[in-house]
Amino acid sequence: MNASEIRQKYLDFFKAKDHTIIPRANLVPQDDPTTLFTGSGMQPLLPYLLGQKHPSGTRLVNSQTCFRAEDIDEVGDNRHTTFFEMLGNWSLGEYFKAEQLPWLFEFLTDVVGLDPTKLYVTALIGDDTYKIPRDTESVETWTKLFKDKGIDPKVAEMGSEADSYNRGIKPDERIFLYDVKKNWWNRGEKGPRTTPVGDPCGPSAEVFYLFDGIEHDAKWGMHCHPNCDCGRFLEIANSVFMQYVKTKDDGLVDLPHKNVDFGGGLERIAAAALDNSDVFKISLMWPIIEKLEQISGKKYQDHVEAKRIIADHMRSAVFMACDGVMPSNTGQGYVLRRLLRRAIRRGHELGIEQGLIREVAPVVANLYRDAYPEVIKHEDKVIRILEHEEKVFRQTLRKGLREFDKLRLEFLHYGSEKDGSEVEGPLLLTGELIFKLFDTYGFPPELSAEEAGKRDIQLADDWRENFDQLMTEQRERSRTATKGVFKGGLTDQSDKTIKYHTATHMLYKALRTVLGDDVEQRGSNITPERTRFDFSHHGKVTPEQQREVEKIVNDAIKADLPVTFKEMPTKEALDMGARGHFGEKYGDTVKVYTIGDPAKPYSMELCGGPHVEHTGVLGHFKIIKEEASSAGVRRIKAILE
Repeated sequence: MNASEIRQKYLDFFKAKDHTIIPRANLVPQDDPTTLFTGSGMQPLLPYLLGQKHPSGTRLVNSQTCFRAEDIDEVGDNRHTTFFEMLGNWSLGEYFKAEQLPWLFEFLTDVVGLDPTKLYVTALIGDDTYKIPRDTESVETWTKLFKDKGIDPKVAEMGSEADSYNRGIKPDERIFLYDVKKNWWNRGEKGPRTTPVGDPCGPSAEVFYLFDGIEHDAKWGMHCHPNCDCGRFLEIANSVFMQYVKTKDDGLVDLPHKNVDFGGGLERIAAAALDNSDVFKISLMWPIIEKLEQISGKKYQDHVEAKRIIADHMRSAVFMACDGVMPSNTGQGYVLRRLLRRAIRRGHELGIEQGLIREVAPVVANLYRDAYPEVIKHEDKVIRILEHEEKVFRQTLRKGLREFDKLRLEFLHYGSEKDGSEVEGPLLLTGELIFKLFDTYGFPPELSAEEAGKRDIQLADDWRENFDQLMTEQRERSRTATKGVFKGGLTDQSDKTIKYHTATHMLYKALRTVLGDDVEQRGSNITPERTRFDFSHHGKVTPEQQREVEKIVNDAIKADLPVTFKEMPTKEALDMGARGHFGEKYGDTVKVYTIGDPAKPYSMELCGGPHVEHTGVLGHFKIIKEEASSAGVRRIKAILE
């Protein structure tokens, strides 16, 4: 069973159990300034896990495309990717552990066909400090499921991560109990102590697959165990049981309605189905590798890391561009640019000096044509966007080569004095200079090393160590500057933020009125202090146009228009003229917010809310800045006075 078949079988399996299939959310979260990308299947559903009613009901299932920027530097091994699909099913106050775990086990073993003797599972050991009991129900359920397959599972008390590496695995152990650092879910850092007040949280139960033939690497710890990072065990599924809410005075209390939030990595399940620990051998990856072999003339096994990085980064780049991201120096655009440049640099190593995008992007699009037809629909646009970035960066590479020659005069000599006096000896290329070439001109360190050999310039023995140290320092500075950007969570829903949310919808309508129907939303960032709105438009919005936009919005505010919403079939909403987000897919039923008289509305948009009840409460709308965000995208910042 290949990856596409597994995806469809999963959706069909839960549809037969009365789940509604919902579409994937855009890779760029809408109206959520707390995170750059959708990083889990649960993230778009947080409002409903917190209590809002979902228009599609209380049993949901989908496959969500996800991107995690924090994994960029990990790509290159056999299992890490930045882009992945998360199979998800949710119960919003209906079924719980007794239904979820058997269904999951049935799907993995009977539908996908995984060997149950290769599966190892976990549950929460409990926490006395927070009065969280041992997850006995999950243990008992896992035990019965294994016994039904003819396996007598022993239960292992693992505890902390350190304890687990010291203890290891004993014969016949199949169920492993870990502490709240491993088997607990909450937003942010794991653990009841760090759970935000008002948030749902609860224990989790994971499934790991064991690959034979992989030796434990003791650098991770003395002994191997399911949560070990050595690669023998691969986590393929995680069921979160949201049964508590964090309160200010009473700590953790029971939620009125318990939820199930399941996430299973499609690529990892597909690797387990192949019984191959290399996730890049699955059907959604291997055709990209084969294309790279074809255009480079080099075999996968001889250039494993480079080909893995290109394959992963090209999947991410194609979906980002499909979902409206443009390469730039900030935000999502910067991440896309970084991915493309890493892919192009690695392609250069393979001898691919042009046409990487033109050759590889169509392969990616074709892999997803049935599951996500929007990728094929936007294929030409995606290729244009990515090819332009490739062309620009290849010019950067050529410029880097010229700068390399200029910097030859700055290279130190062996034995040279502090005052710069020269002595006999070969030229020496240091890690500091290689970093300067990379940081300033984007010139890859591997190319610096290659060019040094061509020019009889000797590499310092410690160049890689010094370069890596400088890169680490740069990443730390970047993390400090963007602290919290990748944390998931809901938008602030204070009264002021809700007002700005409504004003942003009114701004969008006014921009389309003044600038034309080619204006499409490309992102928003709404806080209690201001709104920031990105939209497609070629050329600056003139001061006269800005004043006209302000007038349209303020006239609508003065008219004190009603703001109402209605749930209706998606096709009916779109036929009525309701606007959705660019690149977004919607389920059968949507929530439509209307500003003004529904018979002749000011605006009508597909949106989850919340909004004010009438526009008169917004105050005076004022644009404070208009600027370029990226190529073909403008940005407006505005306030309410």
